[in-house]
Amino acid sequence: MKKKDLEFFKELLTERLQTLLAGASETVSGMTDEKVAFPDPTDRATMEADRNFTLRIRDRERKLIGKIREALLRIEKSTYGICETCGEEISIKRLKARPVTTQCIECKTKEEARESTLGL
Repeated sequence: MKKKDLEFFKELLTERLQTLLAGASETVSGMTDEKVAFPDPTDRATMEADRNFTLRIRDRERKLIGKIREALLRIEKSTYGICETCGEEISIKRLKARPVTTQCIECKTKEEARESTLGL
């Protein structure tokens, strides 16, 4: 992979990491600051449902943060953009669509087909 491509992905991943970390910080501070008394149980239930939804989103983002950090490590180790399964280069098009990917499209497609056959 060209040096300018690596720099592009490093910048992209770093920006996404900072955005996700800022969002997580806002969620934590927002949830600890909320001390609202709800006279109506329906309002309370709505607030709890919204909070649970937000927490599920943040959990997915937490997992993405880990993947972004791993991708940044691969950039530092010069293994970014190399398929962990077959060792071939992952296309720039695929990396732009999913910068944290560790597999080329062929290997990922085979893995998903195998998983669907096994019912995973």
